[in-house]
Amino acid sequence: MTEHVTEQLAEMPGDWQRALAVVAHPDDLEYGCAAAIAGWTDQGKEVVYVLATRGEAGIDSVAPAVAAPLREREQRASAAVVGVSAVEFLDHRDGVVEYGTALRKDVAAAVRRHRPELVITLNHRDTWGGTAWNTPDHRAVGRAALDAASDAGNRWIFPELAAEEGLQPWDGVRWVAVAGSTTPTHAVDARPGLDRSVRSLLEHRAYIEGLTEQDPQEYCRSFLTSMAEATAPRFGGRPAVAFELFPR
Repeated sequence: MTEHVTEQLAEMPGDWQRALAVVAHPDDLEYGCAAAIAGWTDQGKEVVYVLATRGEAGIDSVAPAVAAPLREREQRASAAVVGVSAVEFLDHRDGVVEYGTALRKDVAAAVRRHRPELVITLNHRDTWGGTAWNTPDHRAVGRAALDAASDAGNRWIFPELAAEEGLQPWDGVRWVAVAGSTTPTHAVDARPGLDRSVRSLLEHRAYIEGLTEQDPQEYCRSFLTSMAEATAPRFGGRPAVAFELFPR
């Protein structure tokens, strides 16, 4: 009988200094990859968060006009826990983000502003695997991030960014890393940043309390620990955050 060998994930590249994380909602990064981000900022790497929406449609019991500033405050506090001080919002409407040139332009502008070597985003595919359907916002923003990494370096795509906003082309993105992918290729050891990732997710208390009746601390720790441990067999037994890495 042939022994089954689990295909191992490669180590994420470490020879970079600046990253831009582009996602749809407050909490997307905390559910996906905050442990990796905590480890990176510990190493002195710079990470900026850009969110397409303020998550105003995310809490059923809270009206959007109230939820938007609440969730923005929670996101800024959450980012600070893992060493991220720069958080920007593009103000697309939560729940109905549309993939297209307007979104690509906004993300390309952010890439030109911050000049990252690594762009991080969330699963852009239709499902989370099997029949677990992904949301339209995640799909739209993930695709736009992948496209904008290239758009940002082409002076003839969105030339008004340079002419009107002074944002010159940036062709320095070397990779786009997709968290939450069902087909990951690389991983980062979650252990150095796992405790802070739990605290980071806990900052989204209003959202979590509207989502589950479970104790928030128990919910966050259980969810993030189980995700990291599920990746361990493919990363030399180390709990990890997995990414699908697209080189450019």
